[in-house]
Amino acid sequence: MKVRLFEIFTSLEGEGILYGTKTLFVRLAGCPFSCFYCDTKESLPLDSGQEYEVSEACKMIEDHLADKTYKVNFTGGDPLVQHEAVAELAKFVQSKKIPTYLESSCFDATKFAVVLPHIDLVKIELKTQDSEFVDAKHYSRLVENALECLRQSVRAGRTTYIKIVVSARTELKQFEELAQKIFQAVEAKDLKGFIIQPTYGISEPSLQNLLSFYDVVYPYYSEVRVVPQLHKLIGAP
Repeated sequence: MKVRLFEIFTSLEGEGILYGTKTLFVRLAGCPFSCFYCDTKESLPLDSGQEYEVSEACKMIEDHLADKTYKVNFTGGDPLVQHEAVAELAKFVQSKKIPTYLESSCFDATKFAVVLPHIDLVKIELKTQDSEFVDAKHYSRLVENALECLRQSVRAGRTTYIKIVVSARTELKQFEELAQKIFQAVEAKDLKGFIIQPTYGISEPSLQNLLSFYDVVYPYYSEVRVVPQLHKLIGAP
């Protein structure tokens, strides 16, 4: 089995409930989508990065693991594009007694199910329609896949949290509908966090926008947080 990697590096986690933790990032190459705010566009092409045998990639991960690393983050691109290889890499990391973390748009629940047994920490990222993730015709199907991934993660007892990126383009009504679907799929007690992440450097939402989104989620989940990308603020990769 082979895997196409874009890069491997150690930095501080810049997003979500584990921001600030020392993390080894394994960035997979390839993503079939192109959100307008994507900050890793160079890793989107399916032929980007470099191809390795999975055994070679495991050795690379081992060689890059720094002392006191909190977790290994499989990111992209989108890791589900290479789900079988990611499952093998994550299994290897778990054998080293280091937590594994999946960062994905969760666009395919079947592929997600292959990776999930080897993942400890799961970020379920749901896209708003304005993200230009896909066209309106296919949007509802992809949301349903993400919600099914959410249900799977919760049933498996994984540490699971929600992230939604919002911008000045995000419509409050559509955000409300998305939040309602999330809490129809799972209960608040099943989640370890709900992160509203503002875009950075493009179509940035106003404070009033962010407060409005916060107010939508709060009745469902009082621990909701608005968290910008830490790594952008400190100049980390």
